[in-house]
Amino acid sequence: MKDWVAWHAAYDDPSSPLSARLKRVRSHLSDAIDSAPAGRVSLVSLCAGQGHDVIGVLPQHPRRDDVRAVLVEADAHNATLARRAAQRQGLSQLEVRQADASLTASFADALPADVLLLCGIFGNVGDDDIRHTVHAAPALCSAGATVIWTRHRRAPDLTPLVRAWFAESGFEEIAFDALENSALTGVGVNRLRRAPVAEVPGHRLFTFRAA
Repeated sequence: MKDWVAWHAAYDDPSSPLSARLKRVRSHLSDAIDSAPAGRVSLVSLCAGQGHDVIGVLPQHPRRDDVRAVLVEADAHNATLARRAAQRQGLSQLEVRQADASLTASFADALPADVLLLCGIFGNVGDDDIRHTVHAAPALCSAGATVIWTRHRRAPDLTPLVRAWFAESGFEEIAFDALENSALTGVGVNRLRRAPVAEVPGHRLFTFRAA
């Protein structure tokens, strides 16, 4: 199995594709919080790792006190590191849960999300699981919510289909960044146009592939 703690080491290299992806995700996350309605902002990050994206944005954001964030991460070491980083930044409104992010029961009490992060997931699950997760996303979100997602564009490039699945599910595309780095990184941003009509699914959203 992949060592998901060691995987984070690439964030320390500013020239790495992972660092480039993180920079784009942070920028879009800051914009998403800016554009959220006044008042409390519910942020949910699935497969959050060490929380570099959220914890890298909230401390300096003008609306940091509005945000209530739940980061869901299965790896115990990564969850501990994220929790410590949040504590160092004084982010008492950020909760790190060591739990299975593919199960909505792990974060159902934080829904509906005004901002939903699905970063680092779509490159590690099957195509059917990606489609299923995208189609389930409206039930996880409030009307007008922003979803930020990532997926590589290596052949066969699935990102055109992922973008179409979001459109089918009632999302408008706000941005799609095609980073021309060695990983051919894609970062998508979508906003839910309509109020969700489906119930929160009670079954597994996706299954990580062995690596």
